[in-house]
Amino acid sequence: MNIHTYEKLWLVAAMVLIVGFIATITYGSVALGITMVGDQQETVEPTELNDERFSDPRVAQVGENEYEAYVTAQMFSFQPDPIEVPEDSEVTFYVTSRDVIHSFSLVGTNVNTMVIPGEVAEMTVEFDEPEEYGVVCNEYCGPNHHNMEGMVHVVPEEEFDLTELDAEAPDEVETGDDIDVTATVENRLLDPLETTVALEIGNETFSEDVTIDGGETYETTFAIDSTQLGEGDHDWAVTVGDHTDSSTVTVVDELEDDADGETNENTDEDADGDENGTEDETGTDATENDASGGDDE
Repeated sequence: MNIHTYEKLWLVAAMVLIVGFIATITYGSVALGITMVGDQQETVEPTELNDERFSDPRVAQVGENEYEAYVTAQMFSFQPDPIEVPEDSEVTFYVTSRDVIHSFSLVGTNVNTMVIPGEVAEMTVEFDEPEEYGVVCNEYCGPNHHNMEGMVHVVPEEEFDLTELDAEAPDEVETGDDIDVTATVENRLLDPLETTVALEIGNETFSEDVTIDGGETYETTFAIDSTQLGEGDHDWAVTVGDHTDSSTVTVVDELEDDADGETNENTDEDADGDENGTEDETGTDATENDASGGDDE
């Protein structure tokens, strides 16, 4: 069979295009790591998000140089923001939405996926050098859609930290009572954390050196005599590394609840006294009436 020269050229061109398409897809999936988000993803309840990963959006270390970032999208922000990860790390993003359809697009990379309420999108990215990346939403989600953005900070390893601090103390105490300031420190890294928990209140400073194993939480309480501080407002601050949590405690002569309790007790006693007095008077009148009746007879 005689094939025309032009037909041969078109056949060769078609084969080259087919091979080129296959090579492009292979290169994108293998060399660049481009993957499609599968249709068999896990689901969550978007209106509640009681899944522990998304109830507290955060970054967690799961292996050596391996991290997971749990991210929620909502009108018109991403949480957490910024997302901080170390250099030379592999980060898997798990992203879901609290309300409507959004997208999670990491500017300057091939990370781009729709974020659908009830579904969890999963993407893995390798970060080599310290850099800052913008996060934008490419799906229209409302009037402030253009303002929906976030940041991913890739920081030097020596600057990276996954310590969480939460400190609590009463708002008001009576003079003479202790002021209990409780500090809870969580180490979300795998390696032990050696640090100092410091409390500043008034002109006093208290500290405790602690070692917290990887993935563990440590809690300590400082008891301060309110008499030494005196009545009034006193600012306090708990510091662990670069993290600080602070508030104000008020020392009063007497708590309002106690004062109300005494007032109520006195009121009750007065009321009881009035009732007894009324009963006594009634009883006396009745006795007098009986006596009068006896005289008449």
